[in-house]
Parts: sequence; C-alpha cells; structure tokens
Amino acid sequence: MAFETIVAFLVGLLIGSFLNVCIYRLPRDLSVVAPRSYCPHCERTIAWYDNIPVLSFLILRGRCRHCGQRIPIRYLLVELTTAAAFAISVASLGVSLAAVKWSVFSAFLIALIATDLEERILPDEFTLGGTVLGLIFAALSPFDHRMISLGQSAFGAVIASGVLWLVGWLYKKIRHREGLGLGDVKMLAMMGAFLGAPDTLLAFIAGSAFGAVTGVAYILATRKDPSTYQLPFGTFLGAAALGVAIWGVLQPQL
Repeated sequence: MAFETIVAFLVGLLIGSFLNVCIYRLPRDLSVVAPRSYCPHCERTIAWYDNIPVLSFLILRGRCRHCGQRIPIRYLLVELTTAAAFAISVASLGVSLAAVKWSVFSAFLIALIATDLEERILPDEFTLGGTVLGLIFAALSPFDHRMISLGQSAFGAVIASGVLWLVGWLYKKIRHREGLGLGDVKMLAMMGAFLGAPDTLLAFIAGSAFGAVTGVAYILATRKDPSTYQLPFGTFLGAAALGVAIWGVLQPQL
C-alpha cells in the first residue's frame, strides 16, 4: 500500500501542475493544451526542467528564471494539496474506483477554490463537467459499495443546485440585486452528484458559515464596502466540500 500511495502522490503532483494551467487559462478563455507553459509576465516559454512540480518552484525560489518576477504561491499549494488528496484516497481506499472518484472530485474542488478566489469565476469545465463525471461514477456504483447510487447522485445534484438557486432568486426579489452567481448553483450540482444530498447540505452549511465569518472579518480589516464586496463563495463551498470528502474517505479507517 505504501508504494501505491507514493505513486498516487506523484500522480497528484502532475495533475496539480496541470490544474495550475487550467486555473490561469480557463477564466481567460485560453486553450489548456497549447501553447506550452509560459511566464505570464515576460511570456517566455518555461523549459521542462523549470516545470517540475514543487521541485522547480523551490529551486527557482518562486521566481521566473528569465524576468525574476514572483511565481504565485498558489502554484505550489495546488500541487501539494492535489498530491495529498490523491495519496489520502489511495491510502484509505486502495487502488479502486472509489479512490479514483475521490481523487477526481478533490482535483475539481481544488481548481474551483483557486479560480473563484483569484478571478471570481467557476468554469463550466469543472462545474458542469464535474456533474457529468459524478453521475458516471455513481452509475458504476454496483461495482463498489462505498459509492452512492445514480439515483442518489442525481437527486443530490438537483436538490443542492435547486435550493441554492431558490435562495438566490429570493434574495434578488427582496434586495433587488444579485446575491449569488449561476456558477455557485452549478458548483452545488457538481457537489451533489459526487456527495449526495446529505453530505452536500453539510458542506453547504459549513461553507456558508466559514464564508460569512471570514468575509465579515476581511471587510472589517480592510474597510471595504460590504454592499459592493464580492465574496468568493465558491472558494468556501469548495473548502468545505473538500473537508467533507476527505472525512468520508478517512472515516472507514478511523
């Protein structure tokens, strides 16, 4: 099991590196396939030896080799968090369909956390694409008893997104302005497809509370206008869902 966990960690580093490309490019409507990775400051192509997950960041001390501009710490955090999530899944569930499911779900959540925090965007490639994948994993559930059924997955996606859409609709009717974006609704659908309704509700409550407390503290500390500040709600939803997912993976081992 130790060997498989190490391999999962290394695969997670590679997936995390690709997620960083998606996090930067998808909100800007750029291809994630071409061109090769480049510095956003000087636009010089990054050599393969400067693109090794974690190691290159440490060797370069978080700076571009060509222009010396800082590389955001997000690159390192995404790679390490994705690797840790993959390793936890395989260590707890073995080399199985369930481990693949939770690894994929974690990768989507990590990407959504970062894109919403940086750009206030939740790309459809992760939300709608993730919903479809969640339903596909659920359809394969007869082969693994640790996964929810297709009916539970579909019900979770519809109920979770429907409830949030209703909350946003009521807010707009009462306050006469947008309170929630459609991206948040799509993200709830993705979470529901993977987690089912009960765990998605738990993540929604935890994410809302976490976001409210953090948002108020940030507004007070920075003296921003609460009527115009846009809270990255998807970031808090994603963090809560990631916690619920990891707890669900670890629970059988506790």
